[in-house]
Amino acid sequence: MKLSETVEWSLHACVTLGLLPPGGALPAKKLSEYHDLPKAYLAKALQQLALAGVLISLDGRSGGYRLGRAAGQITVFDIVEAVEPRSRLFVCKEIRQRGPCATESCEYTNRCNIARVMDQAEEAWRAVLRETTLQQLLDQTLKDAPDKAREKSLTWFDEKVNFRAEK
Repeated sequence: MKLSETVEWSLHACVTLGLLPPGGALPAKKLSEYHDLPKAYLAKALQQLALAGVLISLDGRSGGYRLGRAAGQITVFDIVEAVEPRSRLFVCKEIRQRGPCATESCEYTNRCNIARVMDQAEEAWRAVLRETTLQQLLDQTLKDAPDKAREKSLTWFDEKVNFRAEK
């Protein structure tokens, strides 16, 4: 299984937005600068996240994006699903019904056991994403960040970001 890099970008962008003070917003341009990502592609992902209600888009000179609800109410699944909508990771083509030893399709009364296992694995993966909140990612990110990276981030935010007051 391989997810697009847009999923990674979106998760990191949401973690970054979760670090903002209440009422804070960050423009797509600043998010792309902070993560050294292409602005146009990140902006598209941010729009998808806003359409899904994960983020709120604020217009105007001091606008940008902020979380659409509390970080503890946003799951990793919400973010992944917003930017890479659900599609089956494994699609069974019923190859067991082909070849010289196959029989008529009506004789295959049980679902393919390989497809069942793959579906169970996919559901387990999705369950972990549903159980993991953005708040958990935030907490772990802050815990794991090297002191120097944390200091550089605080300096960057102080120098580069103007926060829009909550209305």
